[in-house]
Formats: sequence, structure tokens, C-alpha cells
Amino acid sequence: MNRMIENTRRLLAASLLVLTASCSTSNTLTPPTPDVTNAEIAGFQNVQPGSEEDFILNVGRRTYFTKGSAELDSVAKATLDTQIAWLTKHPRWLLKLQGFADDPGASETALSQKRADAVMDYLAAGGIDRNRMWAKGYGKDRLVRDCPDNACRSQNRRVVSNLRDERDES
Repeated sequence: MNRMIENTRRLLAASLLVLTASCSTSNTLTPPTPDVTNAEIAGFQNVQPGSEEDFILNVGRRTYFTKGSAELDSVAKATLDTQIAWLTKHPRWLLKLQGFADDPGASETALSQKRADAVMDYLAAGGIDRNRMWAKGYGKDRLVRDCPDNACRSQNRRVVSNLRDERDES
């Protein structure tokens, strides 16, 4: 019994020593990253205004919809208003609007096309020339998430605004 108590004491002493050593301060430690929220992300320090990266990072290219709907809500309109301002400032870009739907009981291809058309109509009403845009519905192709949960499926109910240098119909 005394031997077991002695071994336990040694184990506790060793653990305390390791714990104390790990708490010591030293000037050789790497300083913490300052203001993590605003720290630059590797690879994105030199994003050029008017570039595709600028559009993706600073404007946003996804517009989301509620289940079974192609109606634009206030959040979708705010995203599209930001796109309108950016596209107006950078008229060299064409815009491919890719609609998607993952709505059980609906014709996914028809609904995804209606969503893409709704986005195009809104952008055109905001002053973007229709000749710079085209819309295509893809239905359930290219799911972001394949899952039964409604909150998860909602990520698939979207239109993605993709910048293009030239027109493509695929």
C-alpha cells in the first residue's frame, strides 16, 4: 500500500512539474495574431478592385430563396443591390446566372429557371443591360448539400451570379 501511495505522489509531482513548465512565459514564443477578425487571409492580400475575387469576397454572388418560391425577399434584394452597384462600376463583366432548386414536390428545373430569371429581371430593373446577362436553371444538379434536413436543403435553393469574360451557354 505504501508503495502505491509513493508512486501516486511521484506521478502527481511529475504532473505538477509539467504543468508549471507549460505555464512559464518566454520571449521566444510567437506573438498571437493581432485582431483575428480583420487579419488578412493568405492569398487575398492583393485583391484588385473590379476583379472576380473582389466580386466574390466583397459583394457576394449567392442569392437564396425560400422553399418552393422564386420570390426575392429583402435579404436577396440587398445582395442584388450590391451586385448592381458593382456591375455598374465594372461594365466589362458579363454575368451568368445559374439557378438551382432542391424543393421536394416541385419541378426543380422549372423552379430553378424561374429563380434565375427573377434575379436577371431584378438586375435589369436596376440598370444592368440584359445583353450582359443570361440565366439558366439547373434543377438539382450541383447540390451544395445533399441531406434530408430543411435547414441544410435551403443552401441548395439559390442563384449563383458568375462573372464571365465571354458568353457561354453551358
